[in-house]
Amino acid sequence: MILKFHYIYAICMPKISVIIPAYNAERTILETIKSVQQQTFLDFELTVINDGSTDRTLDLLNTIAEPRLKVFSYTNGGLSVARNRGLENATGEFIAFLDADDLWKPDKLELQLSALQNNLAAGVAYSWTCFIDEDGNVLFPHEAVLFQGNVYSQLLLGNFLGSGSVPLIRRQAIESVGMFNPLLKSAEDWDYYLRLAARWHFVVVPKIQVLYRRSSGSLSSKIKPMTEYLLKVHEQAFRSAPPEFQYLKNQSLANIYQNLAHLCLTRVPGDDGVKQASQNLKKAVSLKPKLLLNRKIQRLAMKLVLMQLLSRKVASRLTKFIGNKFPEPTDKNL
Repeated sequence: MILKFHYIYAICMPKISVIIPAYNAERTILETIKSVQQQTFLDFELTVINDGSTDRTLDLLNTIAEPRLKVFSYTNGGLSVARNRGLENATGEFIAFLDADDLWKPDKLELQLSALQNNLAAGVAYSWTCFIDEDGNVLFPHEAVLFQGNVYSQLLLGNFLGSGSVPLIRRQAIESVGMFNPLLKSAEDWDYYLRLAARWHFVVVPKIQVLYRRSSGSLSSKIKPMTEYLLKVHEQAFRSAPPEFQYLKNQSLANIYQNLAHLCLTRVPGDDGVKQASQNLKKAVSLKPKLLLNRKIQRLAMKLVLMQLLSRKVASRLTKFIGNKFPEPTDKNL
């Protein structure tokens, strides 16, 4: 009798658990859920963790007629805690997280699942990302990479997946590394992917399948804590990394500072942004002087010089001809 019960339960379990942490997401939550409902793969459960919202998020969730939807409400705990609460309620064989303001293309789950089923050594499937603005207009693609198999060394150098809305993760992989670190208020995705990459292979679906919604506001107040948590994750990562990977430590740290320089220059207004960008770029180059030979660094340095010599408006026009290929940071947890 017990065996029969377990067999029936196994049949009823969804293949994929989709977890959406939602905090004051009234402007985007319905569109985000719609992008899940439009998936070509249908065997999923959809769990929304209402993380102490004080707006109309919960009211809007209650209007959705979707039998696969489950809503759990808690006091606010932050993104990592909300994801962990989603994991505690998940029953699927594979897990996907989706931020409450991001969107998926319809074939996201189908193609990622197929990639994992065709590669049993892989615990994580990821796709490419495109940035959209607050109104859903396409901005530009995130850096596209093709890293597969053992990607641990590549992840030590930086979070090439981008955001938490990107991967599909095998349940066994999650069970092998545990929960998200609730003490991290930023860079928690990078920390989690590093822990996964230390044990599991990754597989890529070379296609844009995630639309990451970028806020138009200034990040002035967020740069300091973002830097703090990035450095914490970096330090922890290299404390855990085997000796043969320690040579990557300075390069990884330089990558953090050069990306922060780009972020300060583009998202922090006024002279303060130029000053912070210059400081971060100097730190990057001091750690890895060969960065001066890198075209991305040369373009960024040229932008900084123009910003210091000219008005920001004139410099911005001129730098359009320079271009920049830096991967846009994807951190909404601040």
